[in-house]
Amino acid sequence: MQKKDFWKGFGAAFVLLAVIYFGGQFLAQMNIALPFGMSNTAKIRQIEEMLDTYYVEDYDKELAEELMYTGLVAGVGDPYTYYLSADSLAEQVEKNSGHFVGIGVEIYAGDDGYIVVSSVTPGGPAEAAGILAEDKITEVDGESITGKTAADVSALVKGEEGTDVTLTIFRESTGEVLEKTVTRQDIQVQTVSWCMMDDNIGYISITNFRENTYNQFKEALDTLEAEGMEKLVLDLRNNTGGLVKSAHEIGEELLPEGIMVYTMDKEGNREDTLCDDVYNDVPMVVLVNGNSASAAEILAGAIQDTGRGELIGTTTFGKGLVQRLFTLPDGSGLNVTIQKYYTPNGTSIHGVGITPDYEVELPEEYAQQTNIPAEADTQLQKAVEVLSEKNI
Repeated sequence: MQKKDFWKGFGAAFVLLAVIYFGGQFLAQMNIALPFGMSNTAKIRQIEEMLDTYYVEDYDKELAEELMYTGLVAGVGDPYTYYLSADSLAEQVEKNSGHFVGIGVEIYAGDDGYIVVSSVTPGGPAEAAGILAEDKITEVDGESITGKTAADVSALVKGEEGTDVTLTIFRESTGEVLEKTVTRQDIQVQTVSWCMMDDNIGYISITNFRENTYNQFKEALDTLEAEGMEKLVLDLRNNTGGLVKSAHEIGEELLPEGIMVYTMDKEGNREDTLCDDVYNDVPMVVLVNGNSASAAEILAGAIQDTGRGELIGTTTFGKGLVQRLFTLPDGSGLNVTIQKYYTPNGTSIHGVGITPDYEVELPEEYAQQTNIPAEADTQLQKAVEVLSEKNI
């Protein structure tokens, strides 16, 4: 990193600290003599000593340090390159793994101040305990959640596998206040769903690429084939990406022999990601939209460039960068953009996205929704139309 970028990042953090700790206060000017040519670490130490000596109140030193690291990395100017605290890194690693220890609910903060259950994992411990979507959580293990965020409540609900947590919930539909004791379990995140549509057209949706996504996809593909699938709709709408390795594993199942994607680093070193000559040649189309990003664009771009299938929907997000997650000795980490990627035809989609072969908008009332009735899903309808013209 260049010296000016270090000071840009450190300056951002120090200005932020100044706003937090000194905002609105009158500061008398003091001229402090600093050693000429002092090192960066010496300067940081000097600033810390000045804050300890002169700042009028106590302050959170750990927060100050975290903001300094955050500001340093922010100096790069790339939203995909950032510092993670130890807790944030652990959450990211857990997310990538595709499983977590919990009770199997998604929650959000409602407008009325309650923390609301938005969905319950089928077959999970919360479902077994009788918790329903739209239940409102009021207490966790007897502790009121008033004033807490959804993240706060999520942290309270999480714990070691095999331990119990008791939720007090308000069920608005019946007016009941209920206590539900749930045993925490290891929960597999389902990123793949599938079904057989009319005319033996298989449908597979992938919402994210995690470590367990390929196994779920393979189960879907094998199940649909056993049921007589003749054509396939692959739905990558609202898939914001994830692990490139997972997207490559799925590409191996669907793409012909050759380059799936290649990357270039800052030194111009090229790395090709290849597929072999063993693949499923089922006729297919791919659904994409403006939220299809990163690894989803890698898979969609390869399918389009190799002629394996047409893309239907709207222009994709346009994230043509690859990141690597680094772990630091203290458990914190860095997410760093290390490469740019290119589709098999040599196209960089960063900032522009991929234009589908058939541009189809959803009805306005469904444009921002993810659960769209089949009769209103104009993109899916176009997919069926295009597939009906393909010979098998």
